[in-house]
Amino acid sequence: MILNIIEVIIAALLIGAILIQSQGAGLGSSFGGGGEFYRSKRSVEKLLVYATIFLASVFAIFSILLLVTR
Repeated sequence: MILNIIEVIIAALLIGAILIQSQGAGLGSSFGGGGEFYRSKRSVEKLLVYATIFLASVFAIFSILLLVTR
């Protein structure tokens, strides 16, 4: 039961991290537009990328734990 609650919380945090990252991205860049300049990631953007990778890894581990414990 506690693993289910933890996984739901991690899933919500992962969704939030992904949505925060995609706020500046529009459909124009999907079709080849918007790539006229090079811009490096700032520290906050890097932190969000690392947090997303961490949350996705933890989510996968908890999913496997839930699968094994049932």
